[in-house]
Amino acid sequence: MPMTPDTLYQQALRERGFAPDPAQAAAVSALQTCFGALQQGRTPQGLYLWGPVGRGKTWLMDLFHRCLTVAARRQHFHHFMAWVHQRLFQLNGTADPLQALARELAGEIRVLCFDELFVSDIGDAIILGRLFQVLFDQGVVVVATSNQPPGQLYLDGFNRERFLPAIAAIERHMKVLAVAGEQDHRLHPGAARQRYWVAQPEALATVFDQLSPHDPGSEQPLQVGPRQVQVVRHSPQALWCRFADLCEQPLAAMDFMALCDRFPAILVGGIPALSGAQQAGRIARGTEDGAARVVAGDRELPTLAPKDDSVRRFIALVDECYDRRVALYLEAEVPLDALYTQGYLAFPYQRTLSRLREMQLQRFA
Repeated sequence: MPMTPDTLYQQALRERGFAPDPAQAAAVSALQTCFGALQQGRTPQGLYLWGPVGRGKTWLMDLFHRCLTVAARRQHFHHFMAWVHQRLFQLNGTADPLQALARELAGEIRVLCFDELFVSDIGDAIILGRLFQVLFDQGVVVVATSNQPPGQLYLDGFNRERFLPAIAAIERHMKVLAVAGEQDHRLHPGAARQRYWVAQPEALATVFDQLSPHDPGSEQPLQVGPRQVQVVRHSPQALWCRFADLCEQPLAAMDFMALCDRFPAILVGGIPALSGAQQAGRIARGTEDGAARVVAGDRELPTLAPKDDSVRRFIALVDECYDRRVALYLEAEVPLDALYTQGYLAFPYQRTLSRLREMQLQRFA
């Protein structure tokens, strides 16, 4: 029997104990149609699968990607954007670097699969408007997952009008489908495995010793790109850091990628309660994170809590560990459900919370 999204889905229901879900079944039908058209050499509409966390969107997209026989690329959205920014820097001096990048990519692939499309940065918003349009014009089929429908992406972002072309392109070239069944499939029963402790710093010492029984580890700072990260200990088997040294320093998503490449387990201790009262911010006239100038005049920034920068880094760390199946052990001042309950990042944090809950099961990592 040929491998198709539908056959893999039916096999999972029959042999792997997956629960039937009408919303998933509808998504599989749409993915099957897209797959069939590609197999016949046609250029179908792409797909935009959105819905709450834990509904199986990523799993369904991965079924589709596994079946493809045409050139395809599958990436987490923030990995893709990191690559885009790096490639645009390399193309500096080209007449239209963004168009050159899109045409280069279109020459290499027929299908682009994005996981967790979420836009919070104005630089990304500006880039995506043109990038999507050029990719679609070049015949690239895009399949993406997101927790939001296209119309809600970057909803409260400043200069949002610069992102509207991207929304229009998505809605024109992709079938938008809600995967919003009642079940959070990440929470199906499974053997528990504690990887989160409250006010028990000694727990991480025990975990480190279990993970690295024949190597006490080094306390020397760790070189991560151009920066040194202070550690509690590290060995080839595990990295143990304080939250302040990992998430309150100017590290980027690329740095967390490098850490997950190097360590099969990461331990983070001393995590404070991350919620906080929000406060207004302003940005100087004529600036836009180095991406583009804007109309003169001071602008209001979204209200930010004092810890939101560290929360953003924490979200990036959890996402990277989850995607790479790197075991993440955490010790915090408050229970998991109370870690971050309000703030500008409350919506994207819901995905992080769902992933952290799944990480407390034996089946993870």
